Amino acid sequence: MIPDHDTIVAPATAPGGALAIIRVSGADALSLCDRIFRGGRPLVQAAANTVHYGRILDGERVVDDVLVTVFRAPHSYTGEDSVEISCHGSSYIVSETLRLLIAAGGRMAQPGEYTIRAYLNGKLDLSQAEAVADLIASSTRAAHTLATNQMRGGYSEELEGLRDQLLNLSSLLELELDFSEEDVEFADRQALRETMERIGAEIGRLCSSFSLGNAIKEGVAVAIVGAPNVGKSTLLNRLLNEERAMVSEIAGTTRDVIEERVNIGGVLFRFLDTAGIRATGDRLEQMGIERTMESIRRAQIIIRLLDAQSMADGMAGPDPEFELGPGQRMLTVVNKLDAAPAKFQLPEGAIGISAKRGDGVDELREALRGAVDTEGLYHGDPVVSNSRHYEALTAARESLARALAGLDEGLPADLLSEEIRPVIRHLGEITGRGAIAPDEVLSNIFSKFCIGK
Repeated sequence: MIPDHDTIVAPATAPGGALAIIRVSGADALSLCDRIFRGGRPLVQAAANTVHYGRILDGERVVDDVLVTVFRAPHSYTGEDSVEISCHGSSYIVSETLRLLIAAGGRMAQPGEYTIRAYLNGKLDLSQAEAVADLIASSTRAAHTLATNQMRGGYSEELEGLRDQLLNLSSLLELELDFSEEDVEFADRQALRETMERIGAEIGRLCSSFSLGNAIKEGVAVAIVGAPNVGKSTLLNRLLNEERAMVSEIAGTTRDVIEERVNIGGVLFRFLDTAGIRATGDRLEQMGIERTMESIRRAQIIIRLLDAQSMADGMAGPDPEFELGPGQRMLTVVNKLDAAPAKFQLPEGAIGISAKRGDGVDELREALRGAVDTEGLYHGDPVVSNSRHYEALTAARESLARALAGLDEGLPADLLSEEIRPVIRHLGEITGRGAIAPDEVLSNIFSKFCIGK
C-alpha cells in the first residue's frame, strides 16, 4: 500500500453533522484549492497555520461559505502541504466540494492514506500510526487513555531505548572483531549479561501487560456462571439496565452464551450470560453447557452466582467444577437475598445481591471495576494492546533467551552479535524503525482505517 505522491482529498468528519471538514494533502494542495476557493488572497501566498474565510465556487455559482486552514510541509499531520476546508455539513455541499476538488486534479484518498503518509514522512512511527485507529475506535476512558499514551510516543520511546541498548551491545561485540589478534574485550561479559537480563525483564514486563491492554481494548470478558435458575439472566439485565436476556422460572432456559457490553467506571466489560451447569440428558442443553465451559476458559473474571434461598434451605447443588486459569479472577456472588431468611449469613468474601430488586448490584459493579488495575495506565505506564506488537515482543524475548544461552556457552563475539541482531529486528518491527515495513504489513494495518484518516 505504498501510496504515490498525488494530491488526495476526503471528508474527515462523519456525515450528518452541522459542519464538515474536508482534507486535502499533497504537493499541489494549495494550488488545487485555489482553483475552487475565493478568499482575500490566494492560498499559495498564505502563511502556514492561518485560517481564511471565502467561498467554494463552481464557476460563478457559490457552493458554500467556508473557512480554510493552511498547513505547510513539514508541519502538518501528513508532513505535506495540507488544507482543511470547514464547510456546512450538508451531504450535497460535501459531495459537490469533493467533486470540484477531484475535477481540479485531486483524487479520493484510500482508507488510512493520510496516516500512512504521516508514517512514511516520519511524522509518526508505525506503533503511533496504529494508535490513531485505536483512538478513533475508543469508547471508554481506559481505551482512550491506552491509545493516547501510545500515540504520544511514550510506548515507542521505551521500545527504541531497548533497541538502542542492544545496538550498542552488538556494536561493541563487532568492534572486537577488528582487534581479534590482540585478544581484547570491549564488551565485558558480566556487564553484557546484566544488560541483556535487564532488557529481557523489560520485554517480559511489556509482554505481561498484553492481557490488560487487550482486555481494555476489546472489553474485559466476564462469565456469569452458576446452576440453572440461579438468576444469571436477571443479573445480566440488571447490570445492563435493560431487558436483553430472556428470564424464566423454568430451569435451563438459557441454551447459548449471550454476550453484552457495558461501560463500568471507564472500562468496557463484556458480560457472558451462560447456560446453567447441571447434569442433563437434554442434548441442546448439554451443548449450551459445553459452550459455558469454553466461556469460562476465556474469561478474565468469573462471577460464580449462588442462590441464597437454596443455600439457606440446604438445597443448593454442588458448585460448578472448574479451575481458575492464569490471570483469572473469581467473584462469589449470592443472589436472591430478598428471599433468604433474616438470619442467613453470607459466605466470607461473598457479595450479596438481589438481582430482581437491584440490591447490592452497585457493590458488585465496584468489585468488577476494582478487579481491573488501570492505575499504572492512567499514570502513563506502557501497556501493550496490539497483537502484532505482542507477537514481535514474544519473538524478541525468545531470541534474547537464545543470545543469553550463547553467552553461557562462550560463543565468540561475531556469533554472539548474530544472536542479538534478531532481537533488534523484532523490536524494530513494532515501530518500523530502521526500514520501511513490508507492503503487505502496511496494507493490513491501514486497511482498517476509515477514509479521511
